[in-house]
Amino acid sequence: MISAFNIPFSITASLGNILIIIALQKPSSLYPSSKLLFGCLPITDLCVGVIAQPLRITYLICPEHFRLCYYVRILYNTLVLIFCGVSLLTLTTISIDRLLALMLGLRYKHLVTLRRVWVVVVISWLSIIGFVIIIFYNFSISDFVVCTILLLCITISTCCYTKIYFALRRRQAQLQSHALQTRPNRACPGLSNRSSSLNTARYKKSVSSAFWVQLTLVACYLPFSVVIAIFAITGRNTPSIDIAWEISTFVLLLNSSLNPFIYCWKIREIRVAVTDIVSRFCYCLR
Repeated sequence: MISAFNIPFSITASLGNILIIIALQKPSSLYPSSKLLFGCLPITDLCVGVIAQPLRITYLICPEHFRLCYYVRILYNTLVLIFCGVSLLTLTTISIDRLLALMLGLRYKHLVTLRRVWVVVVISWLSIIGFVIIIFYNFSISDFVVCTILLLCITISTCCYTKIYFALRRRQAQLQSHALQTRPNRACPGLSNRSSSLNTARYKKSVSSAFWVQLTLVACYLPFSVVIAIFAITGRNTPSIDIAWEISTFVLLLNSSLNPFIYCWKIREIRVAVTDIVSRFCYCLR
């Protein structure tokens, strides 16, 4: 039954993230380092749709006594841990990147370079692969490692977005206060204020996009985390826990299908690019 639901969402995740990856190749106002980080998410989501979900469908419909089913399940569990772990670290990095963009101001472009972000991306992949290797060598600590990484990443992201929120509120109050003080002395606002407002509006949109992707990930990952925590505390493998495990895993993988819609909803440039790609494709089919 669950495998039947995985099939359409595997197709959705694959096609949706392919469109997002193509759309991100087009010129945009996104800073190259931020564009790289936003581009890492659809890549891992595409891997989930093309590789992880078909493997899950295979072992769900495969008879348990088949030896192949055992190896497929091991491969599936390994790849899901890697892909989901990298997505989690990438979103955490995006939240830190958005905070640095606000705190550093003009120094941001000099300190947060494309090369340094590439280094962070590579380290993220290697770190998650290392954790997965450790888990397979010592499976008893797997639940603890997974819960710790998830809790740590969510805590860091929450702190970053909270700090961004209060910093923006403080900056908005300062701008309003400055506008009230200078209004009697000026006939019209200066160009610097207009450019500052435009930059702030653009920044808010990028933060909003990242925040909604983060919120969706937490909503999809939370049920899986609760099931892991219950299993780690009780140590029992009851039928109800097995059902909860399958459902929470399905919700976890559902995140890869939802992200393309959030990208299109929150980032206008991507929405326009995706619409253009789909329109051209439909025109070619005529």
